[in-house]
Amino acid sequence: MKNRRVKITIRGKVCGGKGEGSFFVSKPWVMKQVKKKLGFKPYLGTLNIQLLSEYKEIVKILENHNGIEIIPKEGFCPGKCFKAAVSGRIKGAVVIPRVPSYPKDMLEIIAPVNLRETLGLKDGDEIEITVLL
Repeated sequence: MKNRRVKITIRGKVCGGKGEGSFFVSKPWVMKQVKKKLGFKPYLGTLNIQLLSEYKEIVKILENHNGIEIIPKEGFCPGKCFKAAVSGRIKGAVVIPRVPSYPKDMLEIIAPVNLRETLGLKDGDEIEITVLL
């Protein structure tokens, strides 16, 4: 019997961030782990998504599900990733930063391309992400 992966779909709105995602992704130890564990070299930035109200409980599911761990260097917080497809066509990953103050209705998406440019996105646009558990 094959081990079937569960897929969940999440919808949210694109929103601006603080620039911390690009700082984190640019770290050589993060880039190395993403390449090895997720199979792509990440673009030096993240796409921030504010979940629509009906999807906010999904973060709890992701937090309680095994993901792909990004092991931090000293002084950094860990993160958990899940392989994902953005808008049904771009391979990427959902990142759950393990930072106590991180908003529970936000997700960060990494991909090998600049998602805003590639998909023509701007703040407020709705987007769909399919996450593999």
